[in-house]
Amino acid sequence: RPVEQLPTITAQSPSSLIAFPFDESFPMTCEAKGNPEPEYRWTKNGQEFDPSLDPRLMKEENSGTFVIPNNGNLTEYQGTYRCYASNKLGTAISKEIEFIVPHVPKFPKETLDPVVVEEGQAFVLQCDPPKGIPPLQIYWMTINLQHIEQDERVSMGLNGDLYFSHAVEKDSRRDYCCFAAFPRIRTIVQKTAMSVVVKTSRCPSSHFFFRSTSFVFRDAGRRFQRARRHIHSHISKNPTPQVEWVKMGHQLPVKAKLENHGKLMIVPRVDREDGGKYMCKAKNALGEAVHYFTLMVEGNGLKEPSCSRVLSSVVEEVLGAFTESCGMKWCRSKPLCYLVVVVYLFFFTAAPAANRKVFDDTIVLHNAKASDSAVYQCEASNKHGTLLSNTFTVCVFVQPGLLPCSHFNLESKGGVSELPSKCPTRSKDDSPESVEGPRFSVHDNGSLEIYGTAKDDAGQYTCLAKNTEGSSAVDAALYVKDPTRIVAAQEDQRILIGAAAQLSCLVELNPSWILLPSFVDQYRAFHPFSVHRYFVENGVLQILNVSHGDQGVYTCVARTPVDRDAASSRLTVLDVPDAPQYLVLSEHKSKSVKLKWIPGDDHNSSTTEFIIEYEESQWEPGNWKELLRVPGNHNQAVPKLHGHVDYRFRVSAVNAVGRGPPGEPTERYKPPPAAPDKNPDNIKIEGHLPHEMDINWEPLLPIEHNGPGLEYKVSYRRQDEEDWKEDVVKRHSFVVKNTPTFVPYEIKIQARNHQGWGPEPRIVTGYSGEDFPSAAPDDVAVEVVNGSVVKVSWTRVHKDKLHGHLGGYRVTPHKHTFCFLDKEAAPALSVCSTRLTPSLLYFMFSCPRNVGCRISTIAFFTPAVPERNPVFRVTDAQRHTVSLLWAPPSEPNGILTGYIHTFLLFLHPVNDTEEVGPLQPVNISNPNTTKWTLRDLEPVSKYKLYLRSCTMVGCGPTVSEECTTTLETISTQGWFIGLMCAIALLTLIVLIACFVNRNKGGKYSVKEKEDLHPDVESQGMNDDTFCEYSDNDEKPLKGSQHSLSREIKAGDSEDSLVDYGDEDVQFNEDGSFIGEYAGRKERKRASAEIKATIQTPA
Repeated sequence: RPVEQLPTITAQSPSSLIAFPFDESFPMTCEAKGNPEPEYRWTKNGQEFDPSLDPRLMKEENSGTFVIPNNGNLTEYQGTYRCYASNKLGTAISKEIEFIVPHVPKFPKETLDPVVVEEGQAFVLQCDPPKGIPPLQIYWMTINLQHIEQDERVSMGLNGDLYFSHAVEKDSRRDYCCFAAFPRIRTIVQKTAMSVVVKTSRCPSSHFFFRSTSFVFRDAGRRFQRARRHIHSHISKNPTPQVEWVKMGHQLPVKAKLENHGKLMIVPRVDREDGGKYMCKAKNALGEAVHYFTLMVEGNGLKEPSCSRVLSSVVEEVLGAFTESCGMKWCRSKPLCYLVVVVYLFFFTAAPAANRKVFDDTIVLHNAKASDSAVYQCEASNKHGTLLSNTFTVCVFVQPGLLPCSHFNLESKGGVSELPSKCPTRSKDDSPESVEGPRFSVHDNGSLEIYGTAKDDAGQYTCLAKNTEGSSAVDAALYVKDPTRIVAAQEDQRILIGAAAQLSCLVELNPSWILLPSFVDQYRAFHPFSVHRYFVENGVLQILNVSHGDQGVYTCVARTPVDRDAASSRLTVLDVPDAPQYLVLSEHKSKSVKLKWIPGDDHNSSTTEFIIEYEESQWEPGNWKELLRVPGNHNQAVPKLHGHVDYRFRVSAVNAVGRGPPGEPTERYKPPPAAPDKNPDNIKIEGHLPHEMDINWEPLLPIEHNGPGLEYKVSYRRQDEEDWKEDVVKRHSFVVKNTPTFVPYEIKIQARNHQGWGPEPRIVTGYSGEDFPSAAPDDVAVEVVNGSVVKVSWTRVHKDKLHGHLGGYRVTPHKHTFCFLDKEAAPALSVCSTRLTPSLLYFMFSCPRNVGCRISTIAFFTPAVPERNPVFRVTDAQRHTVSLLWAPPSEPNGILTGYIHTFLLFLHPVNDTEEVGPLQPVNISNPNTTKWTLRDLEPVSKYKLYLRSCTMVGCGPTVSEECTTTLETISTQGWFIGLMCAIALLTLIVLIACFVNRNKGGKYSVKEKEDLHPDVESQGMNDDTFCEYSDNDEKPLKGSQHSLSREIKAGDSEDSLVDYGDEDVQFNEDGSFIGEYAGRKERKRASAEIKATIQTPA
């Protein structure tokens, strides 16, 4: 038995069938196959049409094809036809076939006026061809059928118009003819000839214009591989510009080609990647201009359904058993069975049925029966074309079939779980009862859905399906585990270009799962390994050296074998703005010009301002300077310009990241010369000599000259005069001679060039040259605050005696300036204080401070307490006496009045306690005294000794020394005393003998006299005494000997205070008379002892 087969269209006429007058007949083809043999019917314009009823039509046997003869009555057959092929299994339909009877196209009869243009001006000759059967071909020829020569200057547009970029004299003629050819109908028509008259002109036009023709274009898909996009641009300029094509942000398509001298760009087999913004740029020696075209690629948006796709959808939703034959579907019989077929716009199906409903692009069959088996066809159309799709459906009764149970072993991630078996009945863990409750839902297709899945829901589930043909069961195991979750996702980031970006996400998942983390953006996936600049490790995606291409949305995907979670974050790349483009100049005026530009990409940071810079070619060529700043929401500006400057401009943009690169500079623009816009600034009037006045000013910048021949007119007059004196100079200084001393003048300076004078200048006031003051400050007084600070006051000098600007007052002690008061800080009674060296006599000078000085003098004295004594030590310690030696202070800070000695006794020196006796003072009124002997001391006792130097202001700091008196010696024994007396007697005898001998010689030897009277004190210095020296109970530091030596040497000079005493008469401590020689000797000896002491290490 032959297998039954649904009908299928195997042959049909094209969508458009044109009845050309030279053809004999026109077949309307419709062939189909099927079993049983299909029957055919036709519709015309949506109405039933039976070709067999028209005897003029030729019908073929066992075929749906009929033929329309060309008998001159073709118009009545014009329309849209469709063929239907049917058998008992269903119906197949053909595409719509449009039968077109063309008419002969003609140009309208018209009278055309001559086209009159100036030489160098652009013009267009319009063709306006009639409508006809495409393709259309247009030619421009003369009345003698000679082609009009076309080149870069003359070209034809896509609409057939003839464009002239600029007119030349040879364009004048009267036989420009447009011919329209229709090859398919073998017809050529001619338009009325046009006349062009070119008038000679010396001023070529500089006007730009663009013209774009938009044709319908189609997606370069399988059915439209030959579709092309023509983009045409005509440019008018003299001289003839060069044309350049650019696709904004991309390279021109490789398949694109240029024709018509670069004015026509053709993109064959256009696809969606060819869409975008295109720019046509025309430029010549005078400038450039641009025009933009937007190419939007459209298509019919339809695809023929995939057989396998339809089958899989039906299997999951409806079928229990099916065949793999493409186009064949099987469904089971059950109380509710429906079929969903995805379609596009509208349907052509079998006869209407009660269980069949159409919803927009979907047909639904309820309670499908075997009679619902049919061919279902869908046709969709838009302006780009029509698609027809067929699907074959067969419904039979079969026993329910369920997929194997292993397919339903699910592991739930929590939340909602679904066991997708087609079962009306479900039970759990072999329980005979069905699963019921508010959390359980059994769908119409038999799937069991569990809401709010918990751990207790885990277990074995059984699905049972029944119909009239039998039953089937299947088991499914449900395992409930914690879901995979991203708990901490990366927030959106804004990052500077070139920096490193890190995107991280923290994942929680069941420990039994193996995590398969990855990152994806809109173009690629990043897995746990390193690729070029991208590193993925431990859930962190690191991107090094971020570029603009890295911007986008990144999704962190945490995937396990049964579930997944994802979190997205946006990475925004920040950068300085791109350079503004297409900066053009317009509205050229004498002192301004309008700049307009197209802002570049701000790279995700709004442009805050634009910086306009200029460069001129005369004074500083190549040096760009800032001219103006405009807000970031503006794209044009009108800066003020100077005359006679050859400008060139460029613009750069600024955002929060920084300043972007500048755009391409404009052509040069040189405003005409003009008078100066301003006069000099910063006028300074100075008087370096008493009878001269120097006038200086800041000259105008070179670009501020506004033209050649810049000069300055200097006008001046005394404030009490009305007439101005004027001089014209080219330099920026002027000297007025023979002026009175320090007299106010009014001055104004005005600039001019060959074009005229600048604006009216402002008047400034200055003074002529200054001279020395004729008076000094009066009532100068000095108040001594302390030994190093004084307060000086004086009366201000009258302004008539200053002869200049008061610069302040200078106060000088001796030759050192230590205080200066400016004129603002010097009232009528002024005060100045400073630190001075104490105890010196100063002469204070005060004067006004300008070009000269008149001096007021006053003397004063600053006493103070003296400094500490540099040397203080014990020279001899006996049982009841201690000899002391010291040096005067190096800085007495006045006249010494004496010294104060104090000493105290340690009561228990043996026990080394701190208990001391009362402090006992000794006043020495003679300032020349440098040694002293303390008497009536306790033997074998420790003493603390102090010394201070004094002036009339007070006493200075204290120096101290410690020493211990000695034990009683053997000189107190009787035998020793007798022995000493005998020795003394013998010595006396010897001395008398020597004296007698000496008198005999008649001379007296000072040397021998000194030998007879040795210095007891000097002898005592050689004894071994227990004596310690300290300064304020502190031991002297090493290295201090040199400084002490320098102080003592200074004391030995002729300015030493030791020599200030009276050298005529001196008395020692016990009042005995010492001669002049003895006094000098004593002083020299004391000095020698001090020096020796200092040079001896402490």
